[in-house]
Amino acid sequence: MFEYLKGILVDKFSTQTGYYLVVEIHGVAYKVETSEIDYTQAQDVNSEVKIYTSLIHKEDTMFLCGFLAKETRDIFQILTSVSGVGTKMGLALLGKFDACNLISLVINEDYKELTLAKGVGTKLAQKIILELRDKLIKANIAPIKTDSSVIETQATQDTFSVLQSLGYEYDEIKSAINVVYEKLINQNDSEELLRECLKYLSM
Repeated sequence: MFEYLKGILVDKFSTQTGYYLVVEIHGVAYKVETSEIDYTQAQDVNSEVKIYTSLIHKEDTMFLCGFLAKETRDIFQILTSVSGVGTKMGLALLGKFDACNLISLVINEDYKELTLAKGVGTKLAQKIILELRDKLIKANIAPIKTDSSVIETQATQDTFSVLQSLGYEYDEIKSAINVVYEKLINQNDSEELLRECLKYLSM
């Protein structure tokens, strides 16, 4: 329903139940629940802000969750598609790990690190990795086509797969990889390549 909200951040506050940003657009104020990381990184009150949103519609309530980066919102939506992971759990995970770190933990099957997020036990962490890894790398992702302008390594293959699962087009991903690849300290580091590509694509 809403792709993003762009307006003035008129308030930000936290309660025992979560973290919130209030954005005013043409006289209408929208309260958006967010992660602890995005709450901390949000601009000062009375500055302009752009928040990528996800509309949560339950039987007895409707509210917005939002994030400062599109990829974080997209990961949140994929994350909450895992059975047993609700809105609060998704926000808790993205409040503990940024999108790139979370993707890296899933790809590397590091379930122990995931349990550092509030409310995530060992069994749920393993379930998240099992289901999310398939969604990020295998499920519903078109075959990767490569050409001579793209260096083909395990790191670039992993990055292509994850970025395609987040909805980026082939040409966008190719452009990002070609720009950032030569600047990497470790060109075989999938996490570093993914992080830098996400930064480039969000510019």
